[in-house]
Amino acid sequence: MNTSKSAPKKKSRQQVFTLLVQVGRKEDDGLPDGATGGALMIYASGVDEAEAVRETVAILKQADLNPLDVTGYGTIDEREALGHDIPQDERDLMQRALDENSVVVAQMTPFFHGEESESTDQPEH
Repeated sequence: MNTSKSAPKKKSRQQVFTLLVQVGRKEDDGLPDGATGGALMIYASGVDEAEAVRETVAILKQADLNPLDVTGYGTIDEREALGHDIPQDERDLMQRALDENSVVVAQMTPFFHGEESESTDQPEH
């Protein structure tokens, strides 16, 4: 059988979304002593942002984290349209999330008393 005439491989509909997740405290969450919570910058794959958020929340809960709020910043194309400068190291992590159909935590920032309000700012990039 000639495999060159087989149906073309379907192009993946997966995209990578940039998410900012605020987490609260939970026993064995890995946050430093004295932290009141934290924020995670995440690149997550999904066919849409809702799927990326659901997968991210599920994985964070499995990792004993307590997700409280998720803010989506869109795909790389959407971020570029907003004027975000996206360095190569971020692009590499986004590509990894796409290639592995995974959730990649790019940065974790613990919060200490009074710092929580800073987490609502947009990514600097």
